[in-house]
Amino acid sequence: MENFSFISKKLLDWYDLNQRELPWRNITDPYRIWISEIILQQTRVIQGLEYYNRFVLRFPDVQALAEASEQEVLKYWQGLGYYSRARNLHAAARTLVDEYGGEFPHNYADVLRLKGIGEYTAAAIVSFAWNQPYPVVDGNVFRFLSRLFAIDEPVDTAQGKKYFTELAAELMDRSQAGAFNQAIMEFGALQCIPSAPDCGVCPFQNECMAYASRSIARYPVKRNKTQTQDRYLYYFHIHDTEHLYIKQRCGKGIWRNLFEFPVIESETPLTFEELIRITPLKEWVTDEPAGAFHVRIENRKHVLSHRVLYATFFELAVKHLSDPPEGFIQITPAEIDNYPVHRLMQFYLDGL
Repeated sequence: MENFSFISKKLLDWYDLNQRELPWRNITDPYRIWISEIILQQTRVIQGLEYYNRFVLRFPDVQALAEASEQEVLKYWQGLGYYSRARNLHAAARTLVDEYGGEFPHNYADVLRLKGIGEYTAAAIVSFAWNQPYPVVDGNVFRFLSRLFAIDEPVDTAQGKKYFTELAAELMDRSQAGAFNQAIMEFGALQCIPSAPDCGVCPFQNECMAYASRSIARYPVKRNKTQTQDRYLYYFHIHDTEHLYIKQRCGKGIWRNLFEFPVIESETPLTFEELIRITPLKEWVTDEPAGAFHVRIENRKHVLSHRVLYATFFELAVKHLSDPPEGFIQITPAEIDNYPVHRLMQFYLDGL
């Protein structure tokens, strides 16, 4: 490959002038680097910052995180979504305590074996904490490199990820691996943005092949478009003056172990007349007329990576709640703050 050392230098010079001041920057604590990287997956920096500060205040080190209950960890994660990230953090913290004495291993391969840590996160930890020359390749890096060299290799294939990882490794100043990784990601986040980047002030304007061919919008190339499925959720906030019902989700879904009201799920929209004929609803409410239900939220749209959810919330106030059906717990309205809930539930509760 040609000598492209000037690319690394330009990135580092740009980074010195333009980097954002963030609490996980310019630190070498692998624990806090790890927490920040996991939070920032699927999360914008401005939102992640608040969660990061709150999370590390409660769980300042591996030991504190490992000793907490999963329910508490999920509660502190509430609102960030993709809750498997929190569950994996918790599991990996316990592995670090059990197998490494609460310390992060310095070896890339050992870090990579921790639950929930992939190649990108492992590279970020070892390069930021110990300046080890492993390239980080995220969406920002894909976008910048594919435009700079007008690369048609799809970024959403195993071959494409391998290609871009090797390219980033070739461009890296190995003596400043951590700073290079920070710089190339920051450049993609602030300068080489997805839509309408300001190429007029870009330091790579003369070198950028996509800019020269007026094809910025073409890159990065993707082969596979995610197919989404619609799903309809019908929640029932059933309560008397003192209690309501909630249930913990089981199974392998993204909301596993979070709590919610009684719910009926469907792949097609259902009318209320259809809902009241479904068996679970008869278990929750036996004597109330259909007219006693009130729609509080209707078809609230919530987009996930592979699904589009439409949530409707019904409220039913009764004189007295019976013992909860199997699997449900009966709590007071104030107690619900002790239970981790997903974003749709939180949206509803915020409106009460």
